[in-house]
Amino acid sequence: MDAKELRELIDVISRSSFTTFELEREGFRLKLVKGAGPDPAAAIQLATGSAPAEPSQAPAPQDSLPPAAVVAQAVNDGLVTVTSPIVGTFYRAPSPGGPPFIEVGSKIAKGQVLCIVEAMKLMNEIESEHDAEVVEVLVANGQPVEYGERLFKLRPMA
Repeated sequence: MDAKELRELIDVISRSSFTTFELEREGFRLKLVKGAGPDPAAAIQLATGSAPAEPSQAPAPQDSLPPAAVVAQAVNDGLVTVTSPIVGTFYRAPSPGGPPFIEVGSKIAKGQVLCIVEAMKLMNEIESEHDAEVVEVLVANGQPVEYGERLFKLRPMA
């Protein structure tokens, strides 16, 4: 997404009735919040490798750049986010008390099981789509997850 597209998106959102808008693409995340921070039209928050930023932690726009240009400078950290394909309960291990499928720092192969999401008494194995290194586990064991909720951050291996 280039700076022009971002400016157009910000303009559309500022004229709409939305108060919050989020867009996530591989390696890029944008969150627009109306009425937050010093610019009441839209506050821009970026999450590049950590949990989503709170409004008070949003990066301050640089005086010489419009907000869209600041967003365009977001660092592409190269991480891939694994999301839940279904609503259910997240499990890190194949059985209660068993060792987790993966840990932060683990090297994993494409097709390797990352976790289980239980839905309607069915245990659905979530597999890696990449040879990668596990950078972050975003959900606690036994927690409910929604469709599209972020579960892991992985660093693909070349």
